[in-house]
Amino acid sequence: MSEGVWAAPGRVNLIGEHTDYNDGFVMPFALPHTTVASAARRDDGVLRLHSADVPGGAVELRVHDLAPGRGPGGWTGYPAGVMWALRDAGHAVGGADFHYESTVPAGAGLSSSAALEVVTALALSDLYELGLERGRMARLCQRAENVYVGAPTGIMDQTASACCTAGHALHLDTRDLSQRQIPFDLAALGLELLVVDTRVKHAHSEGEYGKRRAGCEAGAAALGVSALRDVLYADLPAALSRLDDPEVRALVRHVVTENHRVKRVIALLEAGEVDAIGPVLTEGHVSLRDDFRVSCPELDLVVEASLSAGALGARMTGGGFGGSAIVLTHTSTSTTLKKSLLDAFAPTPYAEPRIFPATPSPGARRVS
Repeated sequence: MSEGVWAAPGRVNLIGEHTDYNDGFVMPFALPHTTVASAARRDDGVLRLHSADVPGGAVELRVHDLAPGRGPGGWTGYPAGVMWALRDAGHAVGGADFHYESTVPAGAGLSSSAALEVVTALALSDLYELGLERGRMARLCQRAENVYVGAPTGIMDQTASACCTAGHALHLDTRDLSQRQIPFDLAALGLELLVVDTRVKHAHSEGEYGKRRAGCEAGAAALGVSALRDVLYADLPAALSRLDDPEVRALVRHVVTENHRVKRVIALLEAGEVDAIGPVLTEGHVSLRDDFRVSCPELDLVVEASLSAGALGARMTGGGFGGSAIVLTHTSTSTTLKKSLLDAFAPTPYAEPRIFPATPSPGARRVS
């Protein structure tokens, strides 16, 4: 029998891509799409995991046996990793029953894995009265994904799922983990942000994401800084001239200019010039496409077709290699823009994209 129900959202990153593992700035907000967990304690040391969204029955694991490199694989690795991370950090957590249901599109670059991790951590914190602070919870979930699952993700996704608030974007400094909630009420200004899920799946833990991270670390080492966050935008030309590897040079250029774009978006939002962030979003896509090389033809088509149809700006969001794009548009032209996007995809071999509005929503919470 369930002792409670918890929910944690997916996220969209407005700006600040591939900066989080470089000690940089990010600006996500929570989606209304959530992973919901019904959970209860067990006294037999078993972690029982079941998902309404995955074929097959429940998976049962002994919590004392959980360790990196010892399974399980697939989706169950994320909640198992959270259990391991909590116990490894010294928290007195025993067995538990979990049943999950999710509306966060998997593989769409919207942090379905972070939502699964955070809802598990929040439920366990409440069930076992751990009193985990939200930032600490996010760090433990990141450790679960990095060490247990083996995906070298930064801290943004878990922090967004745990800490975002409705009607705001979260400005997160990933070096000191300081946060600011930036008002982001598009509807009041006659604007809308659309998420366009290309339905192209990615797998960050299978190589390409890790290569980009290693390249960024190589660039920082070559420049004698602890992280690319320390390269100032004004000093970028001089820094690039010191890098011999063209691929590393391109990665560094993206990270430094992307941190600068986050600052520009914050300044525009605080000045009330929300529609002016559109071109900054588009600049971010060009940088991700050309310098970081994490876009794909479907994402590029979304951006090109959206701009041709009058969008204020558009870019891929998330880690890349598929997933979703975001499009900023006037609410009055949203319907026409959606049709233009579908028309652009119709003659191609690509799957029809899923399009929905992104409303800044609350972070993880107990539902009942």
